[in-house]
Amino acid sequence: MPSTFASDEPATGDDLEFDPPSSTDSSYEPEDELASDVSIDDDLDDDLDEGEPNDPVVYPVEFEDGRIDPDAAKVVRRLTRHGYEAYLVGGCVRDLLVGRSPKDYDVATSARPDDVRRLFRNSRIIGRRFRLVHVLFGGGKVIETATFRRAPEAAETERGSADLLIKNDNVFGDAHEDATRRDFTINGLFYDIERRVVLDWVGGMPDIERRTVHTIGDPIVRFQEDPVRILRAIKFSARTDFGISPEVYDAMVLCRDALRRAAKPRLFEEVLRLLREGASHRSIWLAWETGILDILLPELSAYLADRPEDDSSVWRLLSEVDARTRSTQGAPDDIVLVAVLLLEPMLEACSGQRDRVDAAWEFMESIVDRLNVPRRIAEPIRRIGAVLPRLQTGRVGRFARTNLYPLASEVAELYAAAHGDAFAAEEDGSHVATPAVSSAPSRRRRRRRR
Repeated sequence: MPSTFASDEPATGDDLEFDPPSSTDSSYEPEDELASDVSIDDDLDDDLDEGEPNDPVVYPVEFEDGRIDPDAAKVVRRLTRHGYEAYLVGGCVRDLLVGRSPKDYDVATSARPDDVRRLFRNSRIIGRRFRLVHVLFGGGKVIETATFRRAPEAAETERGSADLLIKNDNVFGDAHEDATRRDFTINGLFYDIERRVVLDWVGGMPDIERRTVHTIGDPIVRFQEDPVRILRAIKFSARTDFGISPEVYDAMVLCRDALRRAAKPRLFEEVLRLLREGASHRSIWLAWETGILDILLPELSAYLADRPEDDSSVWRLLSEVDARTRSTQGAPDDIVLVAVLLLEPMLEACSGQRDRVDAAWEFMESIVDRLNVPRRIAEPIRRIGAVLPRLQTGRVGRFARTNLYPLASEVAELYAAAHGDAFAAEEDGSHVATPAVSSAPSRRRRRRRR
């Protein structure tokens, strides 16, 4: 696997298995510069206008037929037919360029929400802080359509305050302003379906080619404006196998305490996204290596720091989750994902306790408060942690008739797959787990950044 950092070295395509990223290894080697079906015309002279500062760099890019969702294309084309600017934007453009299938498609347009609503009967306006339109199609598909925004100016923030946290992002703007207010260069690209060109106001195409996560503008400022961007940097690096630029990595370490000021529900939702995409192993490793896990889940961070160097039980569990997610089964339920993430330290907290249910609740209490974990998720996790040793020994009893049993069984299966035959359940409910034998070479524990 590539290191945390990105470099300009040519692609090798050799790294297929995970190796925890290193903050000191600068030998990041991308697999490909662009997806193999992307055709780029090198002759850009006719598309560039050096005289206008707000003009983008234009990259002619043609995707194979069928790569772009037809409903997303329909939304863009109807808007443009009625005289509005409209482009595919953000993550869908990034994923198309690197050969991934986008999970969803976003459209940015000069049309105001009411204008979009009038053009699409199958739509609804949502949002209070910033209104946007969901255009609805069959099968639950939603094409999110937003009006161009711009970053708030100093006069629109708290005057005389050193606090950069964005509290107002509800100002319409132009396409170039919408691009520059986004978080990372690889998410700031616009695709013009009619002209078949990528519009780049932020230097995103060079970073796509280098496979690098870099912020638009000063990373320290961008993370102070919205600390959740730190977790998004981890998510994009892990999900796309991109490196993180040294400037962004250092800013993540420096600004990690700002996460305490972020809205708790947003933090928990981003943690779930780190786990859902088939890259939870790399995501949580990056969070631990940068010290971000100390802020979000100090219980897990402390557990990892205290384990012997050859104990990789947490990482094996996350690898099992990733393997299942990447299979046809898809991502497990959120309850299963969070339970697996916290399972090892929770089992340690419950080990030897007479009332395992109470011990599990005590372990979860501070996490629930810190991340605002919903009761519908926290309560089942507590019960799963308490009952897991009974599941391992087959002493299920009446629990097998509860609605929670299928989820608990899934956690037990993942645990058994990660530990192999090394799990031994004791009569008092405690457990002993020795690392399963692995064919991979042993790795020296890396010191985290401070």
